Parts: sequence; C-alpha cells; structure tokens
Amino acid sequence: MEAIVTQLAQELGRPAQYVDNVVRLLDEGNTIPFIARYRKELHGAMDDTVLRALEERLRYLRGLQERREAVKRSIEEQGKLTEALSAAIDAAATLAEVEDLYRPYKQKRRTRAAVAREKGLAPLAELLFAQGPDCPAPLEEAAKYVDPEKGVETAEDALAGASDIVAETLSDDADLRKSLRALLARKGRLCSAAAVEEDSVYRLYYDFAQPLSRIQGHQVLAVDRGEKEGKLKVSVQMDRDLALQALRRRVVVPGSRSMEFVKAAAEDAYDRLIAPSLEREARSALTEAAAEGAIGQFALNLKPLLMQPPVKGRVTMGLDPGYRMGCKVAVVDGTGKVLDTAVVYPTYNQRKKDEAIAVLAKLIEAHGVEHIAIGNGTASRETEQMAVELIRRMGAAGRSVSYMIVSEAGASVYSASKLAAEEFPEYDVNLRSAVSIARRLQDPLAELVKIDPKAIGVG
Repeated sequence: MEAIVTQLAQELGRPAQYVDNVVRLLDEGNTIPFIARYRKELHGAMDDTVLRALEERLRYLRGLQERREAVKRSIEEQGKLTEALSAAIDAAATLAEVEDLYRPYKQKRRTRAAVAREKGLAPLAELLFAQGPDCPAPLEEAAKYVDPEKGVETAEDALAGASDIVAETLSDDADLRKSLRALLARKGRLCSAAAVEEDSVYRLYYDFAQPLSRIQGHQVLAVDRGEKEGKLKVSVQMDRDLALQALRRRVVVPGSRSMEFVKAAAEDAYDRLIAPSLEREARSALTEAAAEGAIGQFALNLKPLLMQPPVKGRVTMGLDPGYRMGCKVAVVDGTGKVLDTAVVYPTYNQRKKDEAIAVLAKLIEAHGVEHIAIGNGTASRETEQMAVELIRRMGAAGRSVSYMIVSEAGASVYSASKLAAEEFPEYDVNLRSAVSIARRLQDPLAELVKIDPKAIGVG
C-alpha cells in the first residue's frame, strides 16, 4: 500500500501525506464530491479534477497489484517461478505487460472428461451409458480397459474415467439442462446469510430465503450489494433430492446392469457441473431482471422531475444551505449566466443572520432578483426562515420577490464534476452547487441532464 501511495504522489506531484489521507477517505466510502467540499484540510485543497484522477489511478494500481500476485501464485504452483521472473512481474507497469509475462505459463483448460477420453475410455462410457439389454457388468467390462501405460491402473480407475465422461455428457445435454432450469425456476430459492458478525444495513438479509418465483427486484439488488460488500453469503438453492429424481427419470434405465453406475455419474454431474452452472445462470438472470425493473422505475420517477415547468427569463438567486461551510449564494440572469456570488452564515447567530439578510438584499437590489431557489438539504429550514424574513423586508421596500424549495440532490456531485470544472473554472465547488440550484428552478431539464443519473435522487 505504501508503494502505491508513493507512486500516486509522484505521478500527481502531491505530498504523500495528503495522498494517503485521500486513499483512506475513499476506502471509508466517502465520495469525491464530499472529499472535495468538506475535507480540504486533509487533502491540501486538491481540486475535484485531481481527486477524480487519483481515485481512478488508485483503482487501476490496486487491480494491477492483485493481478501480479495472482500470476505469481499460478506460476509458483507450477514450480516455474524464478527470482528474475518474479522481479519482472513486480516491475510490470501495466496489466498488458503482466499478461504478456504470464502467457507462456498460462494453463490450458483440460476437463476430467477430456483426460479420460485421452486414455481411451470413451467406448466404455458410451457402452455403460447406453444401458442396453446386453450391457455387461460395469466392473467386468472396465477390466478390459486397464492400461498402465495410459495411466489406467485398475478397473476402478477405468470406471472413474468413464463416469467423468458420462457426467460431462449429461452436463452438455441441452434438453436436460432446460428441464432442470425450469425446475429451478419453480422450486428454487434465493438465500442469503450473514458473512460477518457485526450489525449492518443488511441485517434483514442475514437469514433470508425467498422463492425465485416471488422474489422482488429490490431484494435481489440488496443481496447483490451485500455480497459485493462482503456482508452476505448468497446462493440459489433447490431440493437436491428433487433435482436428482428428475435427472434420474430422464437418464436411468431401470433394471439395467449399469443402472447404479449411471445413477452415480448423474449425481456427480449434478453436484459438480450442472448445479453450479445453473446457479450462476439464475443469479445472472435475477440481477438482469431486477436491474431492468429498477431502470423502468427510475424512468417513471425521473420523467416528472425533468418535465417540471421551467421559470425562464427571470433573474434567480440560488441558495445552497449549510452550517459549518455557510450558505452559498449565486445570482444568475434569465439565461443562467452567473452575475454574482457570495457566502453568508445565517445559522451562526442573530447578528450573522442580520448580516446575511443585508448581503442578500443588496444582491437583490443590484441585479433585480425575482425568484429565490433554496436547496432542500442541510440547514434548509433555517435558510427558508431567513428567506421569509428577507422577502418580508423587500416587500416593505416595494420589491416583490418569491421563493421556492428546490431538490438539491446531485448538486454536490455536479459541482465536483469535470463538466462543472470546465463550465465554472473560476468558482469553488461550493459556489458551483448554488449556481446549479438556481438553474434548476429556471430550467430543471437543462440542469439535471448534467448530473450522473444515480445522484439525481429518484431511485
């Protein structure tokens, strides 16, 4: 980890201490917008562009390190890892270089059935699996295939190889897999259990089981997240005996001399090959369906938000409320162009509140503000109270001003985005969010399309 921090510090030209602080904040789950706005003392006032570059590069370097270790373990298991090769892998600067070094040692996939076929056991497997009326006793027939030169030392070895071939044959049977897949869809359950002892937001899923036919999309996505975060162990389960019963009905010929051999091969096929494959397929299908459902619901929630009637052509003041960082203020003209900005602190005490009202009143008079947009986040209640008092004073002075509470979901994300940095390079991230809030009142659609969809706050 120290090596990665040192490399990041060198690449970005920043002190290693600040880089290490940012890495720790990211590991704790903090977002780039949060770090950029509220943890400046820990990262030495890095701007959002540098922080995003650091996060992206950190992810790549960690993936590179994990791949290096995996490659070295694989080569070491083959007994071919030398000091020179290990040093070359450690020195590789990209994933492509690591893969190039690994290519001569990459293992080619060979199944147990493929090995058995190489030993000449395919005819034995076909004969026993056919279960014909003239089928010989399996052990007696297997004795004919004993060949120490090919690695078949005993009749039992021959039967084991033939069983592997039959198991793979069953696993590759499309009709059989289709019927078992349908059975899993009807009788299977999605189960999750706690992977950790401590409490977490996934406590509802610490002992959870729901039929696949009735599972809800939000439940699927929740257990997927819990598994990804290491809080849950998730599996798709079905009564093994029920599955084996269906499998045997399709492949076992009652009364055949090789019946028990085929039954054992069928059990091996299900446990080792079919069940794990069907579970992966089921999990993937559940996640895909849940994701599509979530996207559909997201669209339903998003449309009315984007299609709110705009308040165009009006000079608007945007207020991004806050306690410690103060209330950020931005005045934009009827086209959304920034006319003025300020930061006031109405939540500190009455004196500061009066000062804030005086500052805002001057901005209203100077620019002819007609509407005030107030973000609905932290300290919005106090900011609204200040706005009411401000509007009352402006009304007494003969100027009509109205206000509206505006959703500020995603404003901080936008303010620290690359687009915002390009649009307002001269403004701090905090002031950019106030501009976004003002523009959301003027034209919600034009402003919200700039924000990462997952940060808009509708699902």
